[in-house]
Amino acid sequence: MKWRFHGLVLALCIMGSAVSASVQASMNSAAAETFIVSLAEKAVNALTQEDTPRPEKIRRFRELLHEHFDVKRIGAWVLGRYWPAATEDEKQEYLDLFEQLIISTYVDRFSTYSGETLTVTGAAIKGEEALVSSRLNRPAGGEPIDVEWRLQERAGALRIIDVTVEGISMGQTQRSEFASVIRNKGGQVSGLIEELRKHRLPN
Repeated sequence: MKWRFHGLVLALCIMGSAVSASVQASMNSAAAETFIVSLAEKAVNALTQEDTPRPEKIRRFRELLHEHFDVKRIGAWVLGRYWPAATEDEKQEYLDLFEQLIISTYVDRFSTYSGETLTVTGAAIKGEEALVSSRLNRPAGGEPIDVEWRLQERAGALRIIDVTVEGISMGQTQRSEFASVIRNKGGQVSGLIEELRKHRLPN
């Protein structure tokens, strides 16, 4: 199983930025830009210290996920047409394992941070969504990468619902991969859940 959606999104979260400001819980372009900047700064400060114990990194990582990503909505959308067919118990376990997958796979990768920077280049409001454009600059060389963040307001707070990297939706990519796993498991959501259990965090 290829977890590219989480890999790219969460790798981008550790990129530093030079701007600092508090996030306003309202849907406007300035608040949306600040939200992405704040995410980058918080991730660098919380997760790139080598002497931080892993359980503490996991706790901080989970807090960042809940604060900046609409994990439930992303998880449901990624499951696609299989979401309505899942039982309530399957949905609950799937969402729990979906979150654990993100954490267990990528919590240790923040130690590879090497000075990359994320520059926010603009934002626009389209209907109920904010689209924040940014550019990932790599100090070790290579062309900058264009990244667009999709945000919506949830209960008075902004949340990320998708990320597009060089024109490719990471949510759509993960959705296709989950669908492939389910097809290979006889078309049952339980087959995907079985795979996700392999990435469960230790008690």
